[in-house]
Amino acid sequence: MQDSEIVGLFNDRDERAISEAKSKYGGYCLSVAGNILGDPCDAEECLNDALLAAWNSIPPGSPGNLRTYLGKIARRLAISRLRERTAIKRVPPEAIVALEELGEISCKDSDADGGAGLSELLSAFLRAQREDDRNIFIRRYWYFDPVSEISARYGFTKSKVTVSLKRTRDRLRDYLRKEGVEI
Repeated sequence: MQDSEIVGLFNDRDERAISEAKSKYGGYCLSVAGNILGDPCDAEECLNDALLAAWNSIPPGSPGNLRTYLGKIARRLAISRLRERTAIKRVPPEAIVALEELGEISCKDSDADGGAGLSELLSAFLRAQREDDRNIFIRRYWYFDPVSEISARYGFTKSKVTVSLKRTRDRLRDYLRKEGVEI
């Protein structure tokens, strides 16, 4: 079933929308949440919560890319669950390590529009990067892949991946400062 047909089912409040979305993008959402949480049961709960959130937000929303829309919801829910988990002193998984790496370039004030301006700056920055550096950065900080998986995926040494991440973070910090973002 095409994405537009699934969104149409959501708009019509047809419960088949949930099963169709789960059938088509459930594996993707489980992968996104699973990389963050490291627990299949928690990832499954995030998938179900993401489908419920989609049900509640379509309509009035109408996503242009259903896969990305559901993935973003699952990612947001997984990060929220991870924060809850770490608040009770559990051992932090790979995602916490990745978030700590990015901590050095956290912004002091976010935009009133929910960070949309910062999101646009990040997108522009990533588009200007070499493809290898961009892919490594996205795999680490969007999908929270471990360095070992990134190096295996692209055929790089772990050292090359680590150095690429550090240099890209440094370039991002410099770029954000140049654009007037307070770091």
